[in-house]
Amino acid sequence: MIWSIQGRNLDLSHQAQIMGILNVTPDSFSDGGHFAAHDAALVHARKMITEGAAIIDIGGESTRPGARPVDADEEIRRTIPVIRSLRSEWDGLISIDTTKAAVARAALEAGANIINDISGLTADPKMSAVCPESDCGIVIMHMRGTPADMQENPSYTDVISEVKKFFQDRLENLKSLGISPARLCFDPGIGFGKSLDHNLALLRHLNELAPPEFPLLLGVSRKSVIAKLTGAELPSDRDAATFALTAMARMKGIMLHRVHEVKGNLAALRVTEGLLGR
Repeated sequence: MIWSIQGRNLDLSHQAQIMGILNVTPDSFSDGGHFAAHDAALVHARKMITEGAAIIDIGGESTRPGARPVDADEEIRRTIPVIRSLRSEWDGLISIDTTKAAVARAALEAGANIINDISGLTADPKMSAVCPESDCGIVIMHMRGTPADMQENPSYTDVISEVKKFFQDRLENLKSLGISPARLCFDPGIGFGKSLDHNLALLRHLNELAPPEFPLLLGVSRKSVIAKLTGAELPSDRDAATFALTAMARMKGIMLHRVHEVKGNLAALRVTEGLLGR
């Protein structure tokens, strides 16, 4: 399996890869404020790269349940200097976590390679114009509602089939805009407009969700589904359970993992791959 990103081919045939989370926000659920300052953000990015992250995903707007949006100018102010600085010293893959076309365009100009959009390129009509202009990688995530209201009684008839249909519909729509399917990756949006039962159902069926031959990105790191199962209230106390979910997902063939703690998750992947004979 290959993910095509600006002329690069990220090989996902044998070894799974880590996308390290870098929140440059004051209010993200796990690490809000820790890396909001430019220098602190770069130090953490370097740490994740040293530990083995293939992608650094930079976000300037919290998407935790109940979060209120910030405007594009503020998101640009938070993210673009970090992207520029990281690009000046590292030739790896940089992702911008945004739903706004203006932010995505500024990030690509600053050196980002991937647009990671929690709305699946539906929140901002102009986003579908930005993506055809670039050959960047694109992450299409499923979300019901918005971060501000997504956990207010989420409801599905069949969460598995509805997520699969959303992915297929987005694939056909983006192809019609001239976007190469090879650039696409899909994310089921664990915790984004889903109850505990919805999240568990998706986790049980991870290998069935993405369109055939497309990569799936799993983002379950430190999320509330873990707190509900373990009672771990502090996000930092949820890493061990995250490692377990990472290993389980790798057993199901999931090759991309968006995480806060790179070293432990990468170890879980490599041990699992050893057991699989990879």
